[in-house]
Amino acid sequence: MAGILVINGPNLDILGKREESVYGKLTIDEINAKLEEKAGKAGKKIEFYQSNHEGDMVDRINGTDAEGILINPAAYTHTSVAIRDALSARDIPVIEVHLSNIYAREEFRHKSLMAPVVTGQISGLGGRGYFLALEALMELIDERK
Repeated sequence: MAGILVINGPNLDILGKREESVYGKLTIDEINAKLEEKAGKAGKKIEFYQSNHEGDMVDRINGTDAEGILINPAAYTHTSVAIRDALSARDIPVIEVHLSNIYAREEFRHKSLMAPVVTGQISGLGGRGYFLALEALMELIDERK
């Protein structure tokens, strides 16, 4: 693929239908369409992947030839050593993004297992966080060339 891989974790397939006060009204398809438009304007390929299953996410991370990853691990942010280790094994820029501010929510959400191994993290800006993450990721990829 050689481009950008966007990975969304559990329950993000039902964005716009759940807890709008926390996650907003945008659906994952709407977010992806805007990301695709933004990447296209910059001449970048982009691929989208969503799974509710940890092992499938690990397989996708391990199997990609992407130049960078934008990931919202969702609930796995706080529990998955496997996803953390898969990201850690990649020598590419990775941006972790969260729609809600995980540090302003329940105590168990305050710890991201991904944070120590990703290039950067954006949290609490709703869908806008994805767009900012994509901009940063494209710049990081270009800097590596």
